Amino acid sequence: MESAEIARRWLSFFEERGHRVVPSASLIADDPTLLLVNAGMVPFKPFFLGEQTPPSPRATSIQKCVRTLDIEEVGKTTRHASFFQMCGNFSFGDYFKEKAIPLAWELLTRSQADGGFGFPEDRLWVTVLHEDDESADLWANEVGVSRDRIQRRGPKDNYWHMGVPGPGGPCSEIYFDRGPEHGAEGGPEADEERYLEVWNLVFMQYELSAVRSKVDFDVAGELPAKNVDTGLGLERMATLLQGVDNLYEIDTTRQVLDRAAGLAGKTYGAESRSDISLRVVADHARTAVMLIGDGVAPSNEGRGYVLRRMMRRTIRNMRLLGAPDATMPELVDASIRAMAPQYPQLEQQRDRITKTAVAEEASFLSTLRSGTQLFDLAAGQAKTAGARSLSGEEAFRLHDTYGFPIDLTLEMAEEQGLSVDADGFRRLMQEQRDRAKADARAKKTGHADVSAYRGVADAMGAAVTFTGYDEVVGEGTVRGLLRDGTSVAVAAEGDVVEVVLDRTPFYAEGGGQLADAGYLQLANGAQIEVYDVQQPVPGVIVHRGKVMAGEAVLDLGAQAVVDIERRRAISRAHTATHMVHKAFREALGETATQAGSENAPGRFRFDFHAAGAVPQTVLLDVEQKVNELLAQDLPVHAEVMTQAEAVSSGAMALFGEKYGDEVRVVSVGDWARELCGGTHAQRSGQLGLITLLGESSIGAGTRRVEALVGTDAYRFLAREHLLVNQLSDVLKARPEELPERIGGIVERLREVEKELQQVRSAQVLAAAGGLAANPADVFGVAVVTHHAPDATSADDLRRLALDVRGRIPADRPAVVAVAAQAGERPVVVVAVNQAGREWRLKAGALVRVAAQVLGGGGGGKDDVAQGGGTDPAKIDEALRQIEHTVGSTVTG
Repeated sequence: MESAEIARRWLSFFEERGHRVVPSASLIADDPTLLLVNAGMVPFKPFFLGEQTPPSPRATSIQKCVRTLDIEEVGKTTRHASFFQMCGNFSFGDYFKEKAIPLAWELLTRSQADGGFGFPEDRLWVTVLHEDDESADLWANEVGVSRDRIQRRGPKDNYWHMGVPGPGGPCSEIYFDRGPEHGAEGGPEADEERYLEVWNLVFMQYELSAVRSKVDFDVAGELPAKNVDTGLGLERMATLLQGVDNLYEIDTTRQVLDRAAGLAGKTYGAESRSDISLRVVADHARTAVMLIGDGVAPSNEGRGYVLRRMMRRTIRNMRLLGAPDATMPELVDASIRAMAPQYPQLEQQRDRITKTAVAEEASFLSTLRSGTQLFDLAAGQAKTAGARSLSGEEAFRLHDTYGFPIDLTLEMAEEQGLSVDADGFRRLMQEQRDRAKADARAKKTGHADVSAYRGVADAMGAAVTFTGYDEVVGEGTVRGLLRDGTSVAVAAEGDVVEVVLDRTPFYAEGGGQLADAGYLQLANGAQIEVYDVQQPVPGVIVHRGKVMAGEAVLDLGAQAVVDIERRRAISRAHTATHMVHKAFREALGETATQAGSENAPGRFRFDFHAAGAVPQTVLLDVEQKVNELLAQDLPVHAEVMTQAEAVSSGAMALFGEKYGDEVRVVSVGDWARELCGGTHAQRSGQLGLITLLGESSIGAGTRRVEALVGTDAYRFLAREHLLVNQLSDVLKARPEELPERIGGIVERLREVEKELQQVRSAQVLAAAGGLAANPADVFGVAVVTHHAPDATSADDLRRLALDVRGRIPADRPAVVAVAAQAGERPVVVVAVNQAGREWRLKAGALVRVAAQVLGGGGGGKDDVAQGGGTDPAKIDEALRQIEHTVGSTVTG
C-alpha cells in the first residue's frame, strides 16, 4: 500500500465518522518556542490549552513534521529521520477513551478491501498505564483484546504531558508483532524491535500543577473537558504495510535513495559507509524540499540554518559518494515525484524549489573549496604550535564565518591526526542559538514571562477585540496592567507599562506591518504614551508605553487614540507591498513569491524568492507598472471569506503565515488579491508615488527590494534631481550624458593608479640588488632585514623577499625579512633558502615572532610566510626580533 493511499484511507475513515479534515499546517511553527513543527499536535496546542476555541469538536490531520535534535544520527541507523508525517485524530471535549479505542482498533483491523489497514488481530498488542483500569477494560471487554496481550507500564512509557503545568494524562499504545525472526517473545516489554509501536492514544484528563520530570509531577485534579490526541507515524505504517525492513525502503524515501545511488554509481546494500551516505541524502534531500516548499530559505540562523545544514550535509555526502558536482536538480526532482501524490502543491512550486536548491549547492561547493584551504591553514598552525587538537573557537569560526560544516571539520581533522574540541564548538553554537531565540522572544514578550499574558487572557475570558479596521479612536476598559513583566493594579507616573484593553483600534505588529503608536487616555485623567503594540499570546494585544501623567489603574475606562499620520503612512506602505509583490510575479513568474516584508511609515522592504539578481530593466518595469496603477486610483477593499473561497478567487496566501477557517482578503481593484490581516489605504491613488531604491541578496535564492512611498518617495526623487543637476554643472554634460562621462573619468583614474603602482613596484624591487649584496652575518647566516616604503603592497613585499633570497648564493644559509605599512596595518614577509632550512630556520616560525611584536598573527610554509598586525610603529622592532631569533635558533 503506497504512502499516499495510507494517507487517503486515514482521512476518509475519520471524516466518515464526523471528524473535520484539517490540512497539514506549514512546517513553519506558529509558536515562539519552536522553529519548526515537530509533532502532529503542535497546530492544535491552542485548543488543548484553552487559548482558542476549536472550529470543530472532532478533527483529523496528517501533519508534516521535522525533528533535528538527532540529525547526526540520521543515516547511521535506519531508525532516525528528520522528516516524518504524523496521522492524528483529535477530540476537544467530545468523545474520550470509550470512542477513541474502538476507532483505532477498527481502522487497524478492518480488511484492506473494506478501506482498513488489514492487520491480523492476534498480532496486535496494547499497553496501558499501570493504574488505568478503564482503558484496560475497554481493550478487553469492548474491543476483545486478550488480556495476556495487554501490558501495563509506568509513566515513563505511558504518560503524556508538555513538560510544564497544564493538561496531561495516560497513554495507550498499540504494537504490531513482526514475528520471532525480529526478536524475543513477551510483548513490547520484552522487545520493542520485534513489537513495533504503530499508534499512540493520549487521553488528556488531568490538570497538572507542577512538572519536575517525565515521571515526577503533581495532579491538581481532572480537566473539566477531557481531550483525545492520537498519533500514528505514516512512515512506520508504510514500512509495515509495504513489507520492507525500515523507513528508508518505503516508496517515498526509496525513490530519492535510488536516484542518489544512480548518480553516484553505487548500489545500496553493497557497502556500509556508502549506505550511510545514501540514507543521509535520501532523508535530507526530501526534508529540504518540504522546507523550501513551505517557504523556508537557506540562511545562517533559525529555520533557515536548519535547511542550510540539511542541504550541505546532502551535498557533502554526494561528494563523498563520488557523484559529480551538481546533483541537487536530480535529487529535488526525485523528492518532488515521491511526495507530490500527497502534496500536489510541490509540483506547482517545482521551479522555485529547484532554483533555491541549485543556488545553495553552487554556493556551498564554493565554500568547500575555500573552506578546505582555511582549514589547512588552521590545522597547520595547530601542529606548528604543538597542539593535538583544533579549538572549539576555530571550528566555530570556520562554521559561522565561512559556512564550513562541523562534521567536515571533524573528518578532515581526524585525517590529519588532530581532534576537535567538539564540546566547545557545541557550546558556542548553543550560545548563538539561545541569543537568537531570546531576541525573537523578547520582541514579542518584552522579556516578560508568557504565563503573565496567559493569566490576563484567562481573567478576560475572551480575546481582545480589534477595531482598527474601522476606527483610529476607540473606547475600552483596562483589563490587564503589567510592570516589569508582572501584573499590577496600579502604575505611577513615569512607569513603563504594558496595558491590555478589552477592545482597541491599535494594530499589533504582525504580517510584516509595524505596530501603531499613539496614546491611551484613562477615565481618571491619566495618560499613557504608546510606542509599541504586540500580541505575545493569541488573543492578547499588549500596548507598551510609559505613564506620562497620573496613575494607570486596572479596570478603568480608556480612550485609545492611534497616531493617524503614522497609521496612514504604514497603511500606504502595506498596500504598496501588495502591489509590488503582484508586479514582480507578473515580471518574473509565479515563483517570485513573498519571503518576508516590513511595512514602515513611508517605506517598505519586500523579500521574495528568485534564483539570481533581478535585472535593472525588470526593476524599472515593476516600478512603472505600479505607478501607472496608482494613477488609476483603484479601490482597495477587504472582505472575509472561507479559505476555499479565497483560493478560488485567486488570492495569494503567504508562506509561514497561519490562517483560520475564515480569512480576510485584501484586493487592489481586480488586479492584486492577497490574504492579509493588515491595514491599508482606501484607494491606490492615496499612495502618490512609489520609488524602488534597489535590490540585493539576503541569502541563497532570496532577494530584497527596498522602496519609498508617498512624500518620502517624492523627497528622494527631488534630492536625486538636485544631485543630477549639480553633476551636470560640474562636468558640463547633459543628464543623459553623465553615465558615459563619469565612466570615462573612473576608467582614466584606474589607469593612472595602475601606472603609479607599477612605478612603486619598480622602486621597491630596485632595492633588491643592494640588499642582497650587504646582508648581516648572524652566526654564519646571511640575514637581510628591510623596512620598505609605506604603501608597499603585500605582493610587492613577497616579490622583493624572493628576489633578494634568489640573489644570495644558494650554499649560504639565508633569511630575508621585509616589512612595510600597507594602508593602516603592517605587513611582514619572511623567506628562507634551502640551506637556511637545513639549519632549522623556518619562515613560518620567524614570521610569527614578528607578528607577535606587531600585535597580530601569521603563518605559512617553511620557505616563505606572511604575517601582519595592528601597530606599524613597531616594524623596526619586529625586524630586529627576527634577526635575534635567527641567532638564538642556530646557536641553541
